[in-house]
Amino acid sequence: MSRFADRKGPIRLGMVGGGTGAMIGAVHRTAARLDGHFDLVAGALSSTPERAQASGADIGLDPSRIYDDFTEMAKREARLKDGIEAVAIVTPNHMHLPAAREFLKRGIHVICDKPLTGTLADAKKLQSAADKSGALFMLTHTYVGYPMVVEARTRIAAGELGDIRLVQVEYAQDWLSTAPAPDNKQADWRTDPARSGAGGATGDIGTHAWHLARHITGLQPEALAADLQAFVPGRALDDNAHVLMRFEGGARGMLWCSQVAAGLENGLRIRVFGTKAGLSWAQEHPNHLTITPIGGAAQVITRGLAETSQASRQRTRIPPGHPEGYFEAFANLYTDAATAIRAHRVGEPLPDGLIFPTVAEGVEGVAFVDACVRSSKRNAAWVTL
Repeated sequence: MSRFADRKGPIRLGMVGGGTGAMIGAVHRTAARLDGHFDLVAGALSSTPERAQASGADIGLDPSRIYDDFTEMAKREARLKDGIEAVAIVTPNHMHLPAAREFLKRGIHVICDKPLTGTLADAKKLQSAADKSGALFMLTHTYVGYPMVVEARTRIAAGELGDIRLVQVEYAQDWLSTAPAPDNKQADWRTDPARSGAGGATGDIGTHAWHLARHITGLQPEALAADLQAFVPGRALDDNAHVLMRFEGGARGMLWCSQVAAGLENGLRIRVFGTKAGLSWAQEHPNHLTITPIGGAAQVITRGLAETSQASRQRTRIPPGHPEGYFEAFANLYTDAATAIRAHRVGEPLPDGLIFPTVAEGVEGVAFVDACVRSSKRNAAWVTL
């Protein structure tokens, strides 16, 4: 039973990072309030005190709950009677561990942007901190919140594709095709090993593709062989990767992630093929899932139709024909986080069927990046995870 057991209404949320101009901070704030389960009441929104104060004022935080650093925030909020119950961490990767640790050790639940950390050593430290704290930890792998991703996972688990043979997943963009301007802060930290970690494109978007493949298929990885490139001159981290994958049971896969694929915007796509049928889903057309039975006609399944599973329909807000997308998928994660937090308040087990990427899945994602880097350094040799 937590000290918040008697709380009613929205869950009091804090945020670390995500100040003015930070795209992902605004996305988290929108997702958190979309279904009315959270109320953002505190924040340490920037590492610069002046910007932290200005950013907090911009989004209407009480001046007394705007903090210059996350340690001060964690200590004070843990003492307040109306203190935060959960915190969203939306900083560059290298700050995930120190920020999360301050809140976890005070029993405050953590909702953290991906990847878990920049290095595998830090990922394991964060997992240890989460395991010891007793607080909940969720990693926001956004794309598993889409209803038709839920549908794909449900159909594969039910055996509609038969035994899985092949997994093809890609995440391709072009926004880092040239050296970014000096004032492009989003590009600046993502191409800096000190802040991003060991992986560039592999860490930023490759982890999304990896997690999506693992989540939809349920397959356990055995080994991978990765060929990483930095096409932009002077770039210290990879901006393109081709990865071969071997799974337990004999399934094989290929993953391509790139941030130098000219003309592509946010091309996350997955195709899975089994002994009975195949399926495909693309993030840029998220309301449809295509099923392709062997020898039969392709069937396009639309989000929200009666023939879809209850698991996907319950994450659909509006009727078919009214497109839902990124914000709604993100909000599905926050809504399931709220369900988990309310169960935790009263000492109940988490309900079945939640979309709740865990710290362990986060470690797997960073281990994927680590394995890609190790393999590429050995001329794309096969390595275990």
